Amino acid sequence: MQFRYKKITIKIGSNVLTKPDGTLNVSHIAHLVDQITFLHKHGVEVVLVSSGAVAAGRAIFEPAKKTDAVSQRQLWAALGQVKLISRYSNFFSEHGLVCAQVLTTKENFSDRTHYLNMKNCFNTLLENRVLPIVNENDTISVTELMFTDNDELSGLIASMVNSEALIILSNVNGVYNIHPQKENAELIRKIDFDDFENGNVVTTSGQSTFGRGGMHTKLRIARKVAGDGIGVHIANGTVENVLIHLLDLEKEFQHTYFVPNKKPSSGIKKWIGYSESFTKGQVMINQGALKALVSDTAVSLLPVGVVEIISEFKKGDLIKIIDETGNVVGVGKAQYSSDKIKSDTNSKKQRPLIHYDYLYMEK
Repeated sequence: MQFRYKKITIKIGSNVLTKPDGTLNVSHIAHLVDQITFLHKHGVEVVLVSSGAVAAGRAIFEPAKKTDAVSQRQLWAALGQVKLISRYSNFFSEHGLVCAQVLTTKENFSDRTHYLNMKNCFNTLLENRVLPIVNENDTISVTELMFTDNDELSGLIASMVNSEALIILSNVNGVYNIHPQKENAELIRKIDFDDFENGNVVTTSGQSTFGRGGMHTKLRIARKVAGDGIGVHIANGTVENVLIHLLDLEKEFQHTYFVPNKKPSSGIKKWIGYSESFTKGQVMINQGALKALVSDTAVSLLPVGVVEIISEFKKGDLIKIIDETGNVVGVGKAQYSSDKIKSDTNSKKQRPLIHYDYLYMEK
């Protein structure tokens, strides 16, 4: 059997891992472990991003007194993570495979040094043939520090470890042209990166019963990950042998595939691209600067292209770039502080506010 990839990140959603009552679907977990083990033993490196901890905790314990939503989530995550990772560990052990738990928060990605330390951790695990199982550390995350959901986390991880593909397993077959419950709904089998328009794709509405995200989040993350040169597959994780069929070069499998960008960003640009939530400042640029920055030519942002400083920043801060209509068009690392922009604007030889090597423009 020939597989499409040698290195993949797999994200499994809560609705794949849990029953309607919130208890863990042990048979589903066992079957997914069987498939991952098969791939692993045939030379495919796997990083697993798994939801399900909060749902598992919710099923086994109710707070003795009334608590707020964040405290409830912390409680259920702390209880459920133990149950979830124990299941995984036991099932993988039966196949002679060692797994490791990696818990992270959104804040861990905000600092480049922390980011590289985490990347080294994953590389060390994979080099030793240990399978990393990743989840957000909901026990210490609060609302403003949370990922949108594990789809966002899986995109970051896939980019960090340089996966060839990100496979997102949900409880639907993929992306549809209209709501999948409608009579004439058709599965979109392939979405080209250059042609993809988020607003033109109609999919399932609402969100997961036990998770935080939905198909719209998956579309946004899929487009960003595909922009990094990583193929993205959205498939139904409840289908038997979904992973084996999806990776088998000789099989056609019903799901949605996002074709990767042929010109991916560099490592540091990938990190900057996922760091919009950690920006310290914000500038508005004019139409001429925007046109130059999104062209195929390597162009830095000069002070002359800045219309307004929306919020101040220091040298080295990540800053958000918006156009004159208020849309976010990019993120970059400031070469100097905001109070020096005016003096550089009047200078004959302008220094780049954001050098091209530290600039990420939305596609």
